[in-house]
Amino acid sequence: MMLRALGVYWALGLLLVVARSMFGPGVLVGGVITITALLAVFVGFAAYFFRDPDARVPEGPGLVVAPAHGTVDVIDEVEEPVVLGGRCRRVSIFLSVFNVHVQQAPVAGSVSLVRHTPGQFLNALKLESAALNENVLLGFQSTEPDGGPVAIKLITGLIARRIVPWVQPGDVVAKGERVSLIQFGSRVDLYVPLRARITVSLGDRVVGGETVMARLEG
Repeated sequence: MMLRALGVYWALGLLLVVARSMFGPGVLVGGVITITALLAVFVGFAAYFFRDPDARVPEGPGLVVAPAHGTVDVIDEVEEPVVLGGRCRRVSIFLSVFNVHVQQAPVAGSVSLVRHTPGQFLNALKLESAALNENVLLGFQSTEPDGGPVAIKLITGLIARRIVPWVQPGDVVAKGERVSLIQFGSRVDLYVPLRARITVSLGDRVVGGETVMARLEG
């Protein structure tokens, strides 16, 4: 992205040189100031948006941590036949453009599935975006005692149209390890077994890799 920004800066600079030859030096000075200011804003926003803080992963048996940074806006029960094999609990996290957009593994274990599904690009604020939008489903087999399967669904949005998984089936991940990136505002669903006890509430702001979302209980 930085190279693209520099490329745009170089192209605009070339245009300013041409404009100077046609309209005088005043155009060049004002243009350089404007372009420099715009580039500084763009680079600053890019650095803020793609920030990637280290997670302070909590310790303890059976803990499921937040797979994303954002706000919990759905807690319910749904069917997830691919990884969970049927009825399960879902906690959905909405990510605005101001949230960190790197996702973390909710449990320690192995990656059992990475499945991309094409779809629409509805506003991620709409609940139906979870069912209709393009998404990537990541399955995990927890190594916690009696942990079982856990999954997260990375969902695109109106602006967020690119999901970049950093894992593949067979990879072994630590709890809180970085596993993917969604570019711009979006949604991440967490699926856990029915026996899991949800530890967050609607409206809670959660921190990826840190906030305990559920406890896997026998």
